[in-house]
Amino acid sequence: MRSFYDSIFFNVPHLRFPEFTGEWHKHSLGEIGETIIGLTYKPSDVVEHNGVIVFRSSNIKNGVIDYSDLVRVNKQIKDRIITKENDILVCARNGSQRLIGKNAIIKQEDTNNTFGAFMMVYRSIDNPFILPLLSTKRYFSQVGENLGARINQITTSDFNGFEFYFPESHAERAKIAELFRLLDKRIATQNKIIEKLESLIRGIVTKICSGAFVKGKYVFLRDILIERHIKNTENYEVYSVSVSQGIINQIDYLGRSFAAKETLHYNVVNYGDIVYTKSPTGDFPYGIVKRSHILKPVAVSPLYGVYQPKNDYIGKYLHLYFKSPINTKNYLHRLIQKGAKNTINITNSHFLDNNVFIPEKPELINIVNLTSAIEDKLVLASRMLDSLKSQKGYLLSKMFI
Repeated sequence: MRSFYDSIFFNVPHLRFPEFTGEWHKHSLGEIGETIIGLTYKPSDVVEHNGVIVFRSSNIKNGVIDYSDLVRVNKQIKDRIITKENDILVCARNGSQRLIGKNAIIKQEDTNNTFGAFMMVYRSIDNPFILPLLSTKRYFSQVGENLGARINQITTSDFNGFEFYFPESHAERAKIAELFRLLDKRIATQNKIIEKLESLIRGIVTKICSGAFVKGKYVFLRDILIERHIKNTENYEVYSVSVSQGIINQIDYLGRSFAAKETLHYNVVNYGDIVYTKSPTGDFPYGIVKRSHILKPVAVSPLYGVYQPKNDYIGKYLHLYFKSPINTKNYLHRLIQKGAKNTINITNSHFLDNNVFIPEKPELINIVNLTSAIEDKLVLASRMLDSLKSQKGYLLSKMFI
């Protein structure tokens, strides 16, 4: 809370460590640091091994440096564009506007690399304090205002002109920076917990669905799924289907409803039903297949196919099976014809005309019970992550001006 002394000032945050008082003052990033654009290199400079790592936008994931998609070059690198501890790596230019401005701090283990020409580094002794500033609404507002009219980019000049309020006390800057460092560390740990659980589920799916580790047989979906033909005459809430969230309330997920004014012709989904979207997205070029975990009936687009499983174990197994982009693509590519505008031409009935590997009943039950227990842990871990992000969002809104 603001102290008595702060109440007579205007430029102070709403939430503050009690030992600090006095106004904050506005500075541009160019006043207290420098912004450096990255390396230009040719395809012939790229090597498989023993080269210098070039960080690109794909190497920033969840606010940290990610090493899963690396490019290395055999090229002399100027010291100025060698990454140093506490540099802030920023995406300056990208085909996707939403990626412009995303950033991560360079830790000790990330030093002595370089970064591409579509990236830039901000270098300042105040970077531990500045890092959380680059997650605030003020930051992303300035990014949006400076995006090029034709090219999705912010220049070094743009970035240097970004303005923020700073406390004059370096001790206050350091204490705020340490708070957010600890919070970011906890968020990173939670992301790793989620990634391990997701990796465990993927591993189980890959082994079991291959048919090499358990007894079972290939079964046509039309023998274990029945198409539903229930229309939304009861005006149920409209839900969407996403890769990460499955069946989810459209307003909660997308921020608003994209449903038509009249939804009586929408399809009804009951708890446990399987839904096929027919909408290409990311790693799922032929659409996604999800099981509804919603305990009440909901409505979905009339374009989606809705199916009732033979039993709940079958439904849960198919949900698991179609989590895999490879399984989904392999199942659907033989059934689908793509139209001139990349539209997917397949009827709800034709979706059932291929087969999947189904384990024998005892194995099926064991698999479903095991993966359900892991997914329950995943749900709890995801809720914890959401809570941590919410806490960070609150502190960002209150501890900075």
